[in-house]
Amino acid sequence: MKSDRLRGCQATDPLETHSPATRLGDCTEALAHACAALDASFDPDQGHWRGSLSTSALSTAVAVFALGLADAAGHRRAIVEGLDWLVRHANADGGWGDTADSPSNISATVLAWSALSLADRGHGACRAAERRAAEWVASRAGDASPDLIVRAVVAHYGNDRTFSTPILVMAALAGRLPPPSPAGVVPFSSPADWRHIIQLPFELAVAPPALFRVLRLGVVSYALPALIAMGLVRHRRARSRNPATAWLRDLATRRCLRIAARMQPANGGYEEAIPLTGFVAMALVAAGEGSSPIVARAIGFLLASRRPDGSWPIDTNLDTWVTVLAVNALHAAARPIPSPPAIRAWLLRQQMADDHPLTFGGAGGWAWTDLPGGMPDADDTAGALLALRRLGPPDAATRAAAARGLAWLLRLQNADGGIPTFCRGWGRLPFDRSCADITAHAVRAFAEWLDDDLPHPLRRRAMAALPRALRYIARSQAPDGSWIPLWFGNQFSATLANPVYGTAQVLTALRTARNSLPPALARLASAPLPAGRRWLLDAQGPDGGWGGDRGAPSSIEETAMAVQALAPDTDDPAVRGAVASALRRLLDRTECGRTFHPAPIGLYFAKLWYAEALYPVVFAIGAFGVARIPNEEWRKHHA
Repeated sequence: MKSDRLRGCQATDPLETHSPATRLGDCTEALAHACAALDASFDPDQGHWRGSLSTSALSTAVAVFALGLADAAGHRRAIVEGLDWLVRHANADGGWGDTADSPSNISATVLAWSALSLADRGHGACRAAERRAAEWVASRAGDASPDLIVRAVVAHYGNDRTFSTPILVMAALAGRLPPPSPAGVVPFSSPADWRHIIQLPFELAVAPPALFRVLRLGVVSYALPALIAMGLVRHRRARSRNPATAWLRDLATRRCLRIAARMQPANGGYEEAIPLTGFVAMALVAAGEGSSPIVARAIGFLLASRRPDGSWPIDTNLDTWVTVLAVNALHAAARPIPSPPAIRAWLLRQQMADDHPLTFGGAGGWAWTDLPGGMPDADDTAGALLALRRLGPPDAATRAAAARGLAWLLRLQNADGGIPTFCRGWGRLPFDRSCADITAHAVRAFAEWLDDDLPHPLRRRAMAALPRALRYIARSQAPDGSWIPLWFGNQFSATLANPVYGTAQVLTALRTARNSLPPALARLASAPLPAGRRWLLDAQGPDGGWGGDRGAPSSIEETAMAVQALAPDTDDPAVRGAVASALRRLLDRTECGRTFHPAPIGLYFAKLWYAEALYPVVFAIGAFGVARIPNEEWRKHHA
């Protein structure tokens, strides 16, 4: 029986079986509603969409604690409101997840527990939340002993110290790694408090960037400010017993701080990330560097990022990313794109004109945001290049920008043929490695610009890079046919990975790219598709939707992406039935395109979940759009 919410909307069965060319009244109406919702987030004056990231308990805890260490009296109101927000948004089990829709996890709970050490002793609600958090941590770690807490946090992140070390530093500063202090946070405690914190080799930050990939640092490429700050506070709190090592670190300190200052954007927010910026600020204060301009700028950024309810998001915004997603989704759905000249001009202004101090990849890339803390990355650069193709015939400025962007992607290609996110060649840690969905996105961008009068040397380089990239994608396909993405996960899958997102993105990119590639490359792009399609069909849930993996609860985002990947093959009865069931699920979940509840599928840094309000809207537009375009029209539209 149809849901009451759909009466008057679902006039026909999605994908009627008697005609592959049927125009679907229900999907058409849902598409119109979804486009109206997307229009409401478009800024016509600026020429881009404005998204909204979910509020984060983890970010709120880190920001509150950094403010408390920097100036507890001066920031009292922000601290109290942040702590109150944490108390109100604790999960029923006493822990916290990264978003309000996230199950409790060790990192968010240890950080919130640590932040609550700032509360006044007489604040009963905070004291109760603190006790329950301690119980949650003890139950998760085995008990509340420092060794087991450290082991649980480190196990959560593996070899990547980018986030485990800052979490443990904050816990030590809060007295959560004994010996504890009855007064809460101690400005300078004994070295014994720091025996649980691994010393990061911050002195290596003075090495030439070209050597970073061979130094095998314990943090990812984009987290050098955290390496410096965390390494310095550990050095200042518990000096090495080796006098030569201690002397070397003393000698490197001033230069490392100058490097961290040079990497800090004008608004003070490293990568526009509240956790990273807060961690750097608290570590420098605790290291005796509270008067550093780095701290002042970081605290200013944290205060400016605070939301009216006293909380903080994980990052400032993803406006460049959601803009390119919106443009590409509207194009896929054959819907008009608002103000193409304004969007094109805005996107061209977002292209990086200089080498970035954190990635050293040269000019030409795009970041996820229009704000100064953004860093160029492969996914946003590929998305921007595709969006520029959708905004009308390219003029000379657009062609020049595209050539710079493609050259930037080529410089990023790793020896294995794949494309990493930020930096070529680091590769030791998960978020520095090549990735199949990002590589497929780049392949699609190359394919769509190949015929646009590219400079001959650039075209020759692209033609040499493409077969290497396609072979990497084929090698990266799991034996079951799926691909694992890098920056998207699922909190409800057994491994926290999101093969539905990865597989859908690779299938969509390769299917589209092959239409623009020479025959030999098109065959390479086509070879992995059947196995990927079979896996995606097998992963569909009993409700007709998809979650991040088999057995995970379905979401709008993942269901919509799977529909987009499968829609071109609806002449196959099995695919047609799967897509029809998925569309019915989408129509129900979105109330025919009227309601969109975002799911936390974004994965920032290492296992930091976020939701973005525009993700379900944009992905649903793509699904409703391609579903209502008959197969032959779809192939013509994307040729």
